[in-house]
Amino acid sequence: MPPDFHKDRLSKFSIVMPTAPLKWATVLICLALTACNNATTAQNITKSDEPPAKSTSETTSASEITTKANKTINIVSPDWGNAATLTAMGHPPIATGDVRVWERWVGNPELPASITDLGIRYQPNAELIAQLPVDMVVDNSFYEHARNLYGEVPAESVMFAAKGEISTWDDYTEPTRKLGTLIDNPKLAEDYIDASQQEIKLARQKLAQRYPKVKKFAVVQFADANNMRMYVANSLFQPALEGMGKELEVLGKGNNWGFTPIRLGDLAKLDKDTCLLIIEPLSPITQAEIKESLIWQRLGYGDTRCLGQLPTIWIYGGMSSLVGLANNLTDVTLKGGDLL
Repeated sequence: MPPDFHKDRLSKFSIVMPTAPLKWATVLICLALTACNNATTAQNITKSDEPPAKSTSETTSASEITTKANKTINIVSPDWGNAATLTAMGHPPIATGDVRVWERWVGNPELPASITDLGIRYQPNAELIAQLPVDMVVDNSFYEHARNLYGEVPAESVMFAAKGEISTWDDYTEPTRKLGTLIDNPKLAEDYIDASQQEIKLARQKLAQRYPKVKKFAVVQFADANNMRMYVANSLFQPALEGMGKELEVLGKGNNWGFTPIRLGDLAKLDKDTCLLIIEPLSPITQAEIKESLIWQRLGYGDTRCLGQLPTIWIYGGMSSLVGLANNLTDVTLKGGDLL
């Protein structure tokens, strides 16, 4: 078809207009795209010698590794022995149980104000645990029944107890070192063990100066006026007194908890030169009943036999309990007998 000629209203010249404008527009677009494509290809060829940029996933992974290396491991422990030792080491747990009565039964070391109370140690609060940023749970066989409450959080057992019939220093240093490994800081554990040993040696010197003639101790805790627990060779009193240069006198073998049950009259079997240590708490009612007991009066403790009273100590604790006991022995007031 021949082109149509039109007159521009503003010009005297004729303008040729194609009758098929779509066809020509398509050609022009194709030419433009081809030029752009060639420019892009040239740009890519120019950059081909440059090293490839790191992917987002690779960058994130490196960041996570750095964060993990610098992160403090958050420990939760329902067990007071582990909680006390970790706190004394300088790496307190973020949560433990029965915080409300910690001061009465454990005392030292003091827990940080930021610590969370899990509720009853034997049955911790599952909902509360789920809200904590927990990296690891440290417990022992007494608390393993509650591990299902921690979900997928890993749990490790650390037990401060005698491995045989006689408790040793190693029975307390080895679990302490394990705690150091779990928190990824073995040096912190070693430093604490060394400091504890030095503190016990200092307490030994002070006790020797105060009571140089007293060599033997028996340790009991009253349940009532006639029944008590005697702590024996597989309890923490064995390595503590040994470190203090003293002997622990016992009446039989202990159970898994380091004591044997005895009655008041059994104390007569102890040597005359053995000093009896009574561990608090001792209720005023029980104390009054003991004093009124004819058996107790005939035993003569506090008069013809040596007697002392120790403040409350967490008997099933770790290294911190050994140190606490040593310091308590340094401050104990003894009375009665011929050795004072």
